[in-house]
Amino acid sequence: MKIIHSADQHLDSKMEANLSKEKAKERNAEIRKTFVRMVDYAEENQVAAILLAGDLFDRKIVSKTDQEVVKNAIDTHPDIDFFYIRGNHDDNSFLASLDEKPDNLKLFEDKFTSYQVKDSDVYITGAELTGSGSIYNTLSLNMDKFNIVMLHGQESNYEGKDKTEIINLTALSNRGIDYLALGHVHEHKEGKLDARGTYAYCGALEGRGFDECGDHGFILLDIDEEHKTYNHEFVPFAYRKLHLVEADVSNLESVTDIESKVKDCLQEAAIDDKDLVKVELVGSVSMDANVDIDYLTKAYDGEYYMIKFKDRTNMHVDYNAYALDESLKGEFVRTVQASDLDEDTKAKVIRMGIGLLKGESI
Repeated sequence: MKIIHSADQHLDSKMEANLSKEKAKERNAEIRKTFVRMVDYAEENQVAAILLAGDLFDRKIVSKTDQEVVKNAIDTHPDIDFFYIRGNHDDNSFLASLDEKPDNLKLFEDKFTSYQVKDSDVYITGAELTGSGSIYNTLSLNMDKFNIVMLHGQESNYEGKDKTEIINLTALSNRGIDYLALGHVHEHKEGKLDARGTYAYCGALEGRGFDECGDHGFILLDIDEEHKTYNHEFVPFAYRKLHLVEADVSNLESVTDIESKVKDCLQEAAIDDKDLVKVELVGSVSMDANVDIDYLTKAYDGEYYMIKFKDRTNMHVDYNAYALDESLKGEFVRTVQASDLDEDTKAKVIRMGIGLLKGESI
């Protein structure tokens, strides 16, 4: 029996921190399409069930389009069971929009509920964490069955103060769990729960920000019902990837030299032109270095779906060189040097001030 473990689709995200309003809308459409592609993949590969381990939607009020797309995906695949627990981003608006709950949509409450998958020895058990008290005493599993447990939250080995987000792994150990399917963490992560079982985060279906770089997709489980064992694999499935590239521009002064260094770093990273890229400039540069972010951004316009630059360089200021400089620049540098600002702030103020003296815009 094959089962897909998916989570954190975050349909209808804003995503305007890095993208224009138009491209954010386009990315939302792509993420929605990736969800539908996943369901189609499940049908093509004889997947019996899809686990939706929380944060299917990003907003409390779900758009009508997303409601209709998800409902249609469930309705048109009646042979696939969808097990859905709401995460901290989900609300009741999607469920409330349903005139009638599809038979193949399985839901959970604030205590553990179990479902048998298609007259098999595989059981899906889940609960929604609400913070109303410990739920672990409501978990009761048949040790002779293959048990999958679904939760949405941050794994830990202790209860923690925020019960709506903390999943106590210690309380779940030695309870007969074969696979603990988790949502909330947006990167793929796995670990041992106890001698019998493992826990896993499948990660977000698509990366949305530059804190979510790398491969994204879902986990495909292939369960041997007779022997109560399983194999699993992470399936990269995102339409676009996000990349964070560091370019060390130490001791470079001209913007063309900096651009050449960036080009080398991007070529080494071998990034697909349909992906999203953030380039962080690092290293130590002189006060006269021309770190022109606007120039660099325009130089790579159209090379990727989206590219942005961040200046994280440190400015090296040789204060002694300006000790006797009678120019306006020398007077400015000495004034900043004598201030009570910390060294990092002094360097930033000097960089901006020198730029203004050169006629640059800030």
